[in-house]
Amino acid sequence: MKICSAMILAAGRGERMRPLTDHTPKPLLEVGGMPLIEHHILALRAAGISDLVINHAHLGEKIEEKLGDGARLAVNIRYSAEGAGQALETGGGIFKALPLLGDAPFLVINGDVWTDIDYASLQFQAVTSGNALAHLVLVENPQHNPLGDFILKKGWVFDEKGVGSLTFSGVGIYSPELFDGCQPGHFGLAPILRRAMTSGQVTGEKYSGAWFDVGTPQRLAFVDEYIRGEKG
Repeated sequence: MKICSAMILAAGRGERMRPLTDHTPKPLLEVGGMPLIEHHILALRAAGISDLVINHAHLGEKIEEKLGDGARLAVNIRYSAEGAGQALETGGGIFKALPLLGDAPFLVINGDVWTDIDYASLQFQAVTSGNALAHLVLVENPQHNPLGDFILKKGWVFDEKGVGSLTFSGVGIYSPELFDGCQPGHFGLAPILRRAMTSGQVTGEKYSGAWFDVGTPQRLAFVDEYIRGEKG
């Protein structure tokens, strides 16, 4: 089964990016000559995924003004507005957007990462076959997360840290069933994933290409330089 829809998480306030995010939402900060979020959209389109959902809160109207319905980028965009100052965290934001995402598994990308992942190549068959509730893309631990998040063993992800631990990239494929029993409101994604790991329902893969957490002005500048170097 092909992944047909994706969600880009764009509701964060971007406190570590201030003052850059005082007047510009973090997804619209530019790297490599275009807004960060447009890099995601173009990569998704290249993978054949054109039905997109974007959530927003802080300065969300600017995201809608910039991207509109997606026609300029040859995609279809719908928005899940959470209200200024009312971001629902990752879990709550995805749960609120479920009616827009449909009944099939969907891809989710954190809006504050940059990567050259080929989304069409992700190995998510266990989710689409019903044997798993989530599939996570993991990467080598960056300097700001030296202990990692999870362990990957023979294609399955476990809530462990230690030798060989990896960092969750912010890219995942989820079955709507992962959110069964959730209630509207503010809640994180990590507790839901850990619960699913306990019951052996989270698969994963390691990505060894380019991936950066664009969480601070310094990292933003680094990624900008990296992309321009790749193009040059």
